[in-house]
Amino acid sequence: MTMQKLPITLYRIAQVRELDRIAIQEAGISGFELMSRAGYEVFQWFRNKCPNSQSVAVFCGTGNNAGDGYIIARLALEAGLKVSVYCLANPENSKGDALTAYQSYAQANGTVIPFQGDESIDADVIVDALLGTGLDRPVTGLYAQAIQLINKSAAYIVAVDCPSGLNADTGNVLGCAVKADCTVTFIALKQGLLTGQAADYCGEICYASLAVPETIFQTISPSAVHVVKTPLPRRQRCSHKGNYGHVLIVGGDCGYSGAARLAGEAALRVGAGLVSIATRPEHAGLMNLNRPELMCHGVSSAKQLSGLLEKASVVVIGPGLGQSEWATELFMATLAAQKSLIIDADGLNLLAGLSITNPDWILTPHPGEAARLLKCSRTDIQQDRFAAVMAMQANYGGVVILKGAGTLIASKDQCAVSTTGNPGMASGGMGDVLSGVIAGLLAQGLSLQDAAQQGVYRHGQAADTAAEKDGERGLLASDLMPYLRGSE
Repeated sequence: MTMQKLPITLYRIAQVRELDRIAIQEAGISGFELMSRAGYEVFQWFRNKCPNSQSVAVFCGTGNNAGDGYIIARLALEAGLKVSVYCLANPENSKGDALTAYQSYAQANGTVIPFQGDESIDADVIVDALLGTGLDRPVTGLYAQAIQLINKSAAYIVAVDCPSGLNADTGNVLGCAVKADCTVTFIALKQGLLTGQAADYCGEICYASLAVPETIFQTISPSAVHVVKTPLPRRQRCSHKGNYGHVLIVGGDCGYSGAARLAGEAALRVGAGLVSIATRPEHAGLMNLNRPELMCHGVSSAKQLSGLLEKASVVVIGPGLGQSEWATELFMATLAAQKSLIIDADGLNLLAGLSITNPDWILTPHPGEAARLLKCSRTDIQQDRFAAVMAMQANYGGVVILKGAGTLIASKDQCAVSTTGNPGMASGGMGDVLSGVIAGLLAQGLSLQDAAQQGVYRHGQAADTAAEKDGERGLLASDLMPYLRGSE
């Protein structure tokens, strides 16, 4: 078995088809050879994952995805497993390599069962070779029935290349989709497998290059990259707090002081030299009682904020800010200061009413805030998260982070996906911690793009580590702090 680590480069479906074409026409690897390699990888995967399995059900549609399925079925048959192949299209009508794959299965005395929609599936493993990446419309009819039947099964479900019903460009479900325990994807990693709804459908993602030469990938620029952790710069022994930046958090209206407090501690925990908080005078004196390292200032007006802005190297505005007259005044003063900015929460809602761009800020919207920034619906955002984050970057400049499962980070020249994090992060304050983390990294000299990408990655990684210890449910934003500190 030749499964590999997930690659850093991601591609759209059309690009992967072009890579496939180049491999066949220019590298001299036949289409049937690629199909055979794909089938072998899937077969070897579930045999290693489910070594005691005795039976396998393979669901085949049409085209090359079905061809992969017939290769898998033949290998299972030759290994002595009980094999049931359910066909949603007459395999005799297949073309090219898919037909050759079916014929090889038939020559091994394999049989097919025309799928009627009312079958009872009894198998240890189910292979989804129904639709693959070729789907461009909602799933209906027998295919929808087959997907529903697969999802009801207690068998181990492995998807071939992409769970049927999932758009591999966007990560969006087209009507319904197979909920796989594992997805084995080939040649190149499809960008949509790592974001949005895909998180609930792909299961474990495994990658097989099918021994396609590396030179082929140099012919096409990837559509996105997969964020990996990179080490922070080593600190000099003679350094001091002034070398690591001064972060200013602006926010914490009455009743929301915790948001600014979380952002401030997060900035400290990732290594910012100094952190100040500009907040309502009513609670400024109480905010740092259990974190005296935070310098908290009561600010009633933009005039009082100006001195703090002068001292800051990085400013976060938005956590607990609200949208009052006080909030608006501080927001406009912060924009005018022309500092490196992270805008979050109500800062984004205030920004949505303006038409300005800035190359030196990082915006951190969740889908609801993104919808306000783009003046569309939340559903529109989630339909194509890649398109949404790139549109926000084009409209507002700088770096834009679209939060959610498979958070996207878009700069002018690159779109990235980070897959750290877990459902336990669906609780108040997590976004405030993220803003603080990014600000702390930016203050230490990372570029906007690197601070955003590494901030998202490390924030999610800290949440994963915290969840491993005590579980996801009940995870608090403040639970991440100890693990941010160790995030070298």
